[in-house]
Amino acid sequence: MWCSDRRRLLALSAAALAAGCGFAPVYGPEGAGRALQGRVAMPTPETRTDYHFTRRLEERLGRADAPRYRLEAPLTVTREGLGATADGRTSRYQLLGRAHWRLLRADAAEEAAPLAEGRVTGFTGYSASGSTLATRAARRDAEERLASLLADRLVERLILAAPEDRGT
Repeated sequence: MWCSDRRRLLALSAAALAAGCGFAPVYGPEGAGRALQGRVAMPTPETRTDYHFTRRLEERLGRADAPRYRLEAPLTVTREGLGATADGRTSRYQLLGRAHWRLLRADAAEEAAPLAEGRVTGFTGYSASGSTLATRAARRDAEERLASLLADRLVERLILAAPEDRGT
């Protein structure tokens, strides 16, 4: 019984502290996540990795029919060999990804100052020790994982930097 009361008191204390510090749920009625939901025009994909990146961004932020903002986020993906077999063949690769992003008003000129900007980075790896087909499938899977990772990190940054004008 005492443990139950203690837990209840701790939960109420935590809630009071969170309310006192200005905590607001990101996807609540006035949250920063709602400010961007369905309002950001995504970059046009040019590669398979770009497609996965854009698809993940749209999953998280929604597709904008009448965008208020425009996102520019070109991806750069490089591949490095990590391990080698006794005969010198590379057995493992690492993909390094980077996106320099800018959030602009949808109607802003190309040279306009961004509302927010930054960079997200990430990496993943895959094995190249199987057949050619298995290696190709592993690389595609790694590219998709990397694109999702970068998109999720970008959404976090966008939410933190969401513009204050929360109107529709």
